[in-house]
Amino acid sequence: MEISHSVFNVLRALAQHDIANQRQLAAAAGMSLGSANRILRLCTDDGLTEGFRLTSQGYDALAPYKVDNAIIMAAGISARFAPLSYEKPKGLFEVRGEVLIERQIRQLKEAGITDITVVVGYMKEAFFYLEDAFGVNIVVNPTYATRNNNGTLMQVADKLRNTYICSSDNYYARNVFEPYQYQACYASVFSEGETAEHCVECSSRGMITHVQQGGAGVWTLLGYAYFDASFSQAFLDVLRREYYQPETAPKLWEDLLAEHLRELPPMMLDKFEPDVVYEFDYLSDLCAFDRDFMANVDSAILDNICRTLACEREDIVGVEPVKAGLTNLSVLFSVHGVRYVYRHPGDGTEEIVNRRSEAYALRLAKRLGLDDTYVFAEADEGWKISRYVDDCIPFDYRNPQHVRGALELVRRLHESGETSPWSFDFAQETQHVTKLLRDKWYPFPADFDALSERIAGIAQRLAAEGAAPVMCHNDFYGPNVLVGPDRMRLIDWEYAAMGDYGCDLGNFFAQGSGYSVAESVAVLELYFGRPATAQEVLHCLACTAVVGFYWYVWAMYKESQGNAMGEWLYKWYRSAIEYANAVDALRGSGKLPCESCTLSDVWMGKEAE
Repeated sequence: MEISHSVFNVLRALAQHDIANQRQLAAAAGMSLGSANRILRLCTDDGLTEGFRLTSQGYDALAPYKVDNAIIMAAGISARFAPLSYEKPKGLFEVRGEVLIERQIRQLKEAGITDITVVVGYMKEAFFYLEDAFGVNIVVNPTYATRNNNGTLMQVADKLRNTYICSSDNYYARNVFEPYQYQACYASVFSEGETAEHCVECSSRGMITHVQQGGAGVWTLLGYAYFDASFSQAFLDVLRREYYQPETAPKLWEDLLAEHLRELPPMMLDKFEPDVVYEFDYLSDLCAFDRDFMANVDSAILDNICRTLACEREDIVGVEPVKAGLTNLSVLFSVHGVRYVYRHPGDGTEEIVNRRSEAYALRLAKRLGLDDTYVFAEADEGWKISRYVDDCIPFDYRNPQHVRGALELVRRLHESGETSPWSFDFAQETQHVTKLLRDKWYPFPADFDALSERIAGIAQRLAAEGAAPVMCHNDFYGPNVLVGPDRMRLIDWEYAAMGDYGCDLGNFFAQGSGYSVAESVAVLELYFGRPATAQEVLHCLACTAVVGFYWYVWAMYKESQGNAMGEWLYKWYRSAIEYANAVDALRGSGKLPCESCTLSDVWMGKEAE
C-alpha cells in the first residue's frame, strides 16, 4: 500500500526506535507533538500500529520503502588528491583513525544495510580485502580510465533498486544512513561562498527542480544519493540511451541527472547541517579536517620528498596536481618558500623508459647548463624532484626568439662532446613497443602494417648512412622547452641517450609544431646556422617520419594502458605519413612535394604562394 510521507515518518520512527511516549515519537519522526499524535491515531485506525508498536500490517506498509542495498563508487583515480593517490586510492586513506571506506561500510551496516557492492577500478587490488573483511561484493569497472562515474553505475545496472549511491571518499561525522527511505533523494550542504559543486534549486516541497555546475549561496549536492526503485528504472533508461554517445564518457552521473531532470521521478533534497558531510577534493582539504593526517599517513612519496629536501612532512605545503605531461604524473608543492615538482612514473612507463639513462642525462643536462631545475632522480623507482620555474610562458613555434633559442639549446647538447652509456634508436624502440602491443592483442588499424613497413624502409636507409651518434634529448618539442623570464631551459630527459641528431629535429617538427614540410626545411637553417644541404634536408625529414611513427605507436601503447591520447595520436600519424611522402619525393625527383618557403613565412604561419 502507498502511504503519505507523514505516515512513513511515524512508521519508520516506530520501526527503528524503542518509543514509550508521544514526545519521543515526535522527536524521532521530526514533527510537532500535535502532528505526531494525529498521525499515530490515523495509523492505529488503519491497523498499522498498536500503541507505540507496529503491527504486521504496519511492517507490510513499510516494506516497499526498505533500502535494498548500497553501491560504493571507488573506481576513480582521484587525480586532484595527488601525490598520495599515486600510492593508494583516496577511499583507503585513514582519516581521524579510520579508513574512509571502512567507516562508511560500518555506518551502512549499522543502519541494517548489509548488501553492499564496492565498484573498483584504479588500483583495484587494494580494495579486494574488503570482501573477506566486511562481506561486501566487489565489481571491477574496466572503463574507469576512459569514462567518468557514469561507467561505474553501468557496471551495476542490475543492482539498482532501492539503492544508496555512495562515494568511497566521503566522511560522515554521524551515521546518516537509514534502513527505510521514502523516495529518491540526494544529500545536500549549504555553501555560503563560491563553489564548483553541483548546485540545486528546489520547489517549496523540497524537490529538486534544477541542477547546475557552480554557484554561490546555494545548496549543493554533497554526499550520498538514494535511488528508489522507480527512480532507478527511469535513470537506467536514460543511462542506457546516452551511454554510447561520445560526449557522455566524461560526464558524471550527476550531469545526466541535470540534463534529464524532467524525465525522471521527483528527487528530494536531503539537507544536512554544517559539519556532517565532508568531501575532500584536495590534500589541503583533508589536512585542514585532520591536522595529524600528514604526520600519520603511510606514504613513501612524502618520505622521498622529506629525505631529498631535508624537511619535515609539515613543511610540505601548497600541494596541487600538475595537468601537463603525457607520460607521467606530477604534483606541485612548496617547501620553505621554494616550489618544486614531484614526478611519479606513469603506468606502463617501466616498459618503455630507461630510468637509469634518464637519471644520467639529468645530471649531464644540469652540468651543461641546459636544465638547472634538476634536484634529484631515483633511477630504480623512477621518481624525480625538480625546482619549479615561476612565470613561464608557453613555447610558441611561430615565435622566432623561442624557436631560435630552443634550437640553440639542442645544438649545444649535440656539440657538447658528452656521451652516455645508453643509446636510443627510434626504429628499434618502435619494434619493441609494437611487440608489446601485439602481445596485448591490440587491434591495429587497417593500414598499420603497410605504414610500418614503409617507415622501416626509411629507417634502414638512415642506418646505412652511418651518421655519428651524439648525445640527444629524444623528446625535444615545445612543451619540454621552458620559456622563463630569465632564460630558456630544456626539461624532461626521460628518453635522452646517444642517437641521431636528426631525430631531435624530427621530434621538434613531428610533435605538434604545426609546420608544413616546407616550413620545417626553412627552420633547419636556425639549427645549422646556414641553409641546410640537400643531404641534410633528406636526412632530417627521414628522421621526422621515423620519429612521428614511433610516437604514433607509443600513443597506441599508452591508450592500451587506459590513457586517452586524444588528438596527439592523429598528429603523430599524420607526421609519419607526410614526412614519409616528402622523403619519397626527394629521393625520386630531388624536389619536395610543395613550394619552398622562407623563415619569415614560418613566423607568419604562411607558405609562399
